Amino acid sequence: MPACDKSPMRRLLPVALGALLLAGCATGRKLPDYEKPLARAPVQQVRTTAYTHTEADHIEHGRKTAAGTTLRRGGINSAAADWSRWPLGTKFQLVETGEVYEVDDYGWALAGTNTIDLYQPTRGHMNRWGVRRVTIEILEWGDPQSSYAILKPRDKHRHVKRMVRQLEDRYAL
Repeated sequence: MPACDKSPMRRLLPVALGALLLAGCATGRKLPDYEKPLARAPVQQVRTTAYTHTEADHIEHGRKTAAGTTLRRGGINSAAADWSRWPLGTKFQLVETGEVYEVDDYGWALAGTNTIDLYQPTRGHMNRWGVRRVTIEILEWGDPQSSYAILKPRDKHRHVKRMVRQLEDRYAL
C-alpha cells in the first residue's frame, strides 16, 4: 500500500466529503431572487432561457413535463415558467421568430421570476439560444385553477410553495 493511503488526511477525506454532501442536502439550494411580476398584458418583453431533457436536473423526469405531458418541439413547443405569472396552458408567440409555445412545465430557477424557459430538443440548440430578451404575444392565457390543482399537492417543495402562495394572492384561490 502506498504511503499516502496510510495518512490521516487520506482516511478523513471520505468523511469530510460525506459531511459536506449532507450539509448541502440539508440546506438545499436558494430560491432565485423574487422579481415583481410583469403586468398581465397581451404583449410582454421577457427574459428567456432554454432547457433540454438531457440536463442533469431534468434527467429524472425524462421528456415529461410538470403537467404530465411529453415535452414538445414542432408546431407548438413546450415552455417552463412560474405558473402564477404564466399559468399552465398559456400560449404565446415569439414575435421575432413566429414560434408558438405553451406553458406546460415549471422549474426551480423560474419560481418568482419573469423568465420563461423554452424547450429545445438538444444541448446544441439550448446553448445556441442562450439567454435572450424577447417580445412575446400572448395568444391565450392559461388557467390559474388548473395550475393550482397540480401545484398544491406538491407544495412541500419551496419553489412550488412560492408559486402556490402567489396564485392564492393573485387569483384569490
